[in-house]
Amino acid sequence: MSRPGHRARAVIGAALAAGLLAGCGSHPHPGRDPLLLIPTPDAVVVKTGTVPGLGTIVTDGQGRTLYMFPPDAGSTVRCTGACAGTWPPLVIANGHTATGQGQINPADLGTIADPNTGARIVTYGGYPLYRYAGDLAAGQANGQNLFSDGGPWYALHPDLQPVTVDPSGTSR
Repeated sequence: MSRPGHRARAVIGAALAAGLLAGCGSHPHPGRDPLLLIPTPDAVVVKTGTVPGLGTIVTDGQGRTLYMFPPDAGSTVRCTGACAGTWPPLVIANGHTATGQGQINPADLGTIADPNTGARIVTYGGYPLYRYAGDLAAGQANGQNLFSDGGPWYALHPDLQPVTVDPSGTSR
């Protein structure tokens, strides 16, 4: 006898798996991120914003917290596959550069190859930048100090230092 909702979960799971498989391999739309199915932009803004408990941090153009992943040390992107679904990299189309605003030093902006898409991941001070799927609006930092996919995730101060406190203001 099946449990209530078991069939619905199985159908949803099958649909999600089909969607993920559809994103694998070659993608019929060059310039699109196959994991996220969003356009790879030609222009990206990296700026500063404020999150309660964290202070001034690095954000994207919409004010969403950007994170760094210490295992990426040495300019190696280790967040690939399913990790990039939870931690989508901040990507820009090949041949384009990000713009810095606020306290962002434009000289510290760069890019690195994105092994997920073939596009470029925007870097700040050499750190590839990521968003967190659990941040649903600007000013949130739900991924702050979260241990996931083999390491901790930190917001960055504009002075290139990782933020190592929880949004509540306590150190971990």
